[in-house]
Amino acid sequence: MLGWAVTFLVVALIAAILGFGGVAGTAMEAAKIVFFVAIALFLISAVSGAVRGRAPRI
Repeated sequence: MLGWAVTFLVVALIAAILGFGGVAGTAMEAAKIVFFVAIALFLISAVSGAVRGRAPRI
């Protein structure tokens, strides 16, 4: 799940660069939404990974 969150974050950042630069107003709004969703997914993944605590692989 962490991999998906990072993927969405990268896509959101690329869309934000294009949208915030004035390329398209619609892309800017979509980039904002995807960016915040990606941040939320990343935080949820980080917290759930920390809570579960995996045993080190030897």
